[in-house]
Amino acid sequence: MNDFARREILSLRQNLITKVMEYEKDNIYKKYEHKVGELISGEVNQVWRKEILVLDEDGVELVLPKSEQIPADKYKKGDTLLAVVSSVVVKGSSPVITISRIAPQFLERLMETEIPEVFDGLITIKNVVRSPGERAKVLVESFDDRIDPVGACVGMKGSRIHSIVRELRNENIDVINYTTNTSLLITRALNPAKITSIEIDTENKTANVYMKPDQVSLAIGKGGYNIKLASKLSGYEIDVFRDDITEEEDVDLNEFSDEFDQWVIDAFKNIGCDTAKSILKLSREELIHRTDLEEETVDELIASIKKELEVE
Repeated sequence: MNDFARREILSLRQNLITKVMEYEKDNIYKKYEHKVGELISGEVNQVWRKEILVLDEDGVELVLPKSEQIPADKYKKGDTLLAVVSSVVVKGSSPVITISRIAPQFLERLMETEIPEVFDGLITIKNVVRSPGERAKVLVESFDDRIDPVGACVGMKGSRIHSIVRELRNENIDVINYTTNTSLLITRALNPAKITSIEIDTENKTANVYMKPDQVSLAIGKGGYNIKLASKLSGYEIDVFRDDITEEEDVDLNEFSDEFDQWVIDAFKNIGCDTAKSILKLSREELIHRTDLEEETVDELIASIKKELEVE
């Protein structure tokens, strides 16, 4: 065989190898481009300072950057790792598949895995906000009145949520029942703090929240995570104010149940007004608009409150 023939064979061989590699890269890209947001499991192959190289079941390389890791994550070669696919891009001629453990979708996918009602679509996850490794808030809804979405997600004594918390390095997860009532949503989002009253500015998307002094630290939370996440979840910038009204000076709204039907009392509670003075903090027009009650009903309750508190 002469040198020319040998060179031709080597060239053809190299071209074939190149075509095969391009075909494999194209298949990898096509496999993962539709998997963005999906849960993926892989084995840690290399651990570097700025990223971790993970191999999926087919040996495809996945990259977990330091910025996409939970702060408490510690992995070594051979460990199994869970994450979601966050992006698939082509750099040079090769696909780069980036995965994440801090994306909200990661928590959402874990809930689908651990909670049958979420997987089956009986419970819908409306929104997820996270401070990775610290705290998360998940907004859930069910259209089946027989299902308590919060109870189903948490499980008996937290049995369903515990495995997710462990996977997220003890990230505290608040599961919140969805509502279209903004005041009630903010009240639930700031749990465990108990709120006295709320002033909502729908135009500027702000909320002034009033509570007793001993509740303020609960509303803000460790590192400010609770109030930050409540703001992200509700879409409102929340400011917390100390309410100087003492419990003895105020009157629970239920005290007026002998004068007004319970559904009237509930209408005010649903906008965050569960005491007499919390109602007086709001204007008559705002109370009518937010409760959707008749003007006469609102006026009668305001009059009764003022009489009870001896306010003119």
